[in-house]
Amino acid sequence: MTETLQQIDGTQGARRHFRYFDYVMSAFVAILLLSNLIGAAKLATIDVPGFAAAFAWLPDLLRPASDTVIYGAGIMFFPISYVIGDVLTEVYGYANARRCVWAGFAALLFMAVMSYVVVALPPASGWGGQAAYESVFGSTWRIVAASVIAFWAGEFVNSFVLAKMKILTAGKKLWTRTIGSTFFGQAVDSVIFYPIAFLGIWSTQQVITVMITNWLLKVVWEAVLTPVTYGVVGWLKRREGVEVFDAGTDFSPFAKVDAV
Repeated sequence: MTETLQQIDGTQGARRHFRYFDYVMSAFVAILLLSNLIGAAKLATIDVPGFAAAFAWLPDLLRPASDTVIYGAGIMFFPISYVIGDVLTEVYGYANARRCVWAGFAALLFMAVMSYVVVALPPASGWGGQAAYESVFGSTWRIVAASVIAFWAGEFVNSFVLAKMKILTAGKKLWTRTIGSTFFGQAVDSVIFYPIAFLGIWSTQQVITVMITNWLLKVVWEAVLTPVTYGVVGWLKRREGVEVFDAGTDFSPFAKVDAV
């Protein structure tokens, strides 16, 4: 694939107009918002025989208490945003991925403010949906703060690791980059989100168990979706006609690149 593509630096890519970049960014932000809005507050369970035994080597505090896996329902769809984040960095470079992370960060903040205002508005007389509305949209400040901070940190780690690994692997073995970046990015996301959101509300063991379980499930999900990632990356690269390597990129989350 790479032999037929024009190789450019990430700085050049940040100044280039791409045919499909806006669509990919829109999908990234949409999935991010929907997975946080619909799935973040619900805990689900699934029985996995042998799950607890597989972690018998861990200390008691870290070891799952049973074969019942507790996970956030949003995990079914939220990792897709990480897949798209991988696509953004792999196809369009770190600088363009950085723009998308900031767009997602701003969208999450707006969603949090809008949810707070709408829930706080006095309900009309005779309207009986206030309790349900509060249950669905009335997340506590801890969950909101945890979601926003964890997303921001986790996504930047994910993009940074992928961009650096792309240089180390000379653009080959995409699967090592997508899974490796998710391994670290989701670890940072989980380590930030669950303690901030639930420590002191859930037991310490439950926080740690859910944190580790969700991290592992997200990495596995990424691995399962590897063929999809390969297909999307290949399709986009052929149509954009470039291979972006971030050799000269400023990896600061706050760096700016002037567009032409």
